[in-house]
Amino acid sequence: MTTFRIGEAASLLGVSPDTVRRWVDIGRLPAHRDEHGHRTVAGVDLAAFASAQIETERGSNRSSARNRFRGIVTEVIRDAVMAQVEIAAGPYRVVSLMSRQAADELGLEVGVVAIAVIKSTNVVIEIADHTHLVSP
Repeated sequence: MTTFRIGEAASLLGVSPDTVRRWVDIGRLPAHRDEHGHRTVAGVDLAAFASAQIETERGSNRSSARNRFRGIVTEVIRDAVMAQVEIAAGPYRVVSLMSRQAADELGLEVGVVAIAVIKSTNVVIEIADHTHLVSP
C-alpha cells in the first residue's frame, strides 16, 4: 500500500504541512506512525480525503465539464482577433486561447480572479517519480 509522509500529503493537497498535522490531530485525516515514528497517511485515506474536499461550483451555469481550476489571471496577450490568457491556479499554469472579443467581454486582465473550465476528450496521465513510497 502506498503511504505518504505529512509533507508529501500537504504538497498533494496544496496546503502546508502544519495544516495536515492539525487535520490529523483533530481526527479529520487518518494517519499512522511508521517504524521511525514519522506520521504517514495511507494513499487510499488521502484519496478519500481529497475527494471530499473537492468543491462543486454551484450556480446558474450548468455544465458537463468537471475540471475547474480557480486562479488569478497572470498574463493577457491580445492582438486584433485573438487573446492568450494565462491563469495561475495553485501550482498549475493554465493557458487559454480565445477570441479577443470574449476576453474583452469577460474583462480579463492581470489580477482578475477567473475559473478555467476544461473539458477534453483526451487527457494524458503521468506517474510522478515518487521515491518515498512505503510498502508494508
